[in-house]
Amino acid sequence: MRRLLLAGLALLALVAAACGGDAGARDAAEVFDGVALAAPVPAPDFTLTDTEGRPYDFASETEGHLALLFFGYTSCPDICPVHLAQLAEVLAQPGAPANATVVFATVDPARDTPEVIRRYLDRFDRRFVGLWGTEAEVAAAQEAAGVPVAIREGDGESYTVGHAGQVLAFAPNGLGYTVYPFGTRQTTFSHDLPLLAALRSVDDVPGTAG
Repeated sequence: MRRLLLAGLALLALVAAACGGDAGARDAAEVFDGVALAAPVPAPDFTLTDTEGRPYDFASETEGHLALLFFGYTSCPDICPVHLAQLAEVLAQPGAPANATVVFATVDPARDTPEVIRRYLDRFDRRFVGLWGTEAEVAAAQEAAGVPVAIREGDGESYTVGHAGQVLAFAPNGLGYTVYPFGTRQTTFSHDLPLLAALRSVDDVPGTAG
């Protein structure tokens, strides 16, 4: 189910980009190597709890930052560690955006306590933000971000979770222009993140800001 979900999400994003009728959408598709959205979308409005136990309002906490949002879980066998490792490597490169914030929100709050999330993220980058919430809060956050709510698959303690596999990117101006499905190359992130980081005003045009 997870593979079908991911393939469907990637296809929908590609179709949205291809069907965008305005010049801004076409420009974004030409500028970015990632999957360009048909039109920019505002950063989602949701609040979860960070690994220090503090409320974390995603939109306000990431204001003025390049925000990379990913919904996953620490027992994930493939998608989550690949995305997080890629982002850690890209952001460690010389010249990488200094204003980038990676936010990992668990979709498995029953097993992913704040302590578990923190230990997991520290394997990649201690600066990564980890978020937790109740089942209802986590579901609401996914809905706010426009991704399908994760589905538990299997029984017992070794269950897996079918979840959205894309990284959502939001520029410092609070708008999202691109998504990055599972399978995105590291070079794509390296190309796109500086371009996104330069978009500080809602009037900035991708590829011309700097």
